[in-house]
Amino acid sequence: MWSTATTASPRTPGRPARPTPTGWNSSGPCDGGLLAPLGFDVADTAAASDAVRTAEKHFGGIDILVNNAGHMLTGAVEEVTEEHTRAQMDVNFFGTLWTTRAVLPGMRERGGGRIMQVSSFGGLMAFPTMGLYQASKRALEAMSQSLAAEDAGHGIHVTLIEPLMFPTGLAAASPRSRQDPAYAPVREALEAGMRSSDFRPGDPAATAAALLALADTPEPPLRVLFGAGGLPVLRAEYEDRLAALEEWDHLSRLAQGSRAA
Repeated sequence: MWSTATTASPRTPGRPARPTPTGWNSSGPCDGGLLAPLGFDVADTAAASDAVRTAEKHFGGIDILVNNAGHMLTGAVEEVTEEHTRAQMDVNFFGTLWTTRAVLPGMRERGGGRIMQVSSFGGLMAFPTMGLYQASKRALEAMSQSLAAEDAGHGIHVTLIEPLMFPTGLAAASPRSRQDPAYAPVREALEAGMRSSDFRPGDPAATAAALLALADTPEPPLRVLFGAGGLPVLRAEYEDRLAALEEWDHLSRLAQGSRAA
């Protein structure tokens, strides 16, 4: 049975961060105390820590943390503003970092726990006009993989969930960047590719079932794709990367001070 649920609100770009005071909702704990909605700004370190301490005190500990707060900044690297870029990192990376760090002491004390980081298929690849969003997910990927190795001995399992495309309204609720005419051909090519693709978005309700199944897995993986059709694309991407590295291995050896074989 899931006996803990916390909610967090990402910072709205263009507006100062004002953390919601950590505490129960107006009617108190819900469902006989099994559900405790807590509102806080994930980009605020102290607010995240306070929310975790409050949940631990109420439920006696946190067994599973699911970091799902985020938004998706789109636009060419040159188009996005500094404000939007920093807000993207604050929510998608730093917000996840603060809540993750906050649960670690309690999980170690109890001898284990689960941390599920909702990353993105884009965290494994890179597409035009999504570079800054995917950069935030790449940072999450590296941090989480390091954390998995650091705390494996404490019985803490870390899993990066890599969703493909799901109709969640994430893009509609995210900030928009100005569109520079210089990048119009790039956008047109992307739109044409999407129109010709036979890829179909996944079902958010089914994702919840997959998340519960993952929570019950005795030895969860470091990474798991959520959604069908991503594995062939990812395999081709990694094969291309390896082929390019092998093609230019003579420069790698030159930089080492060794002659190419």
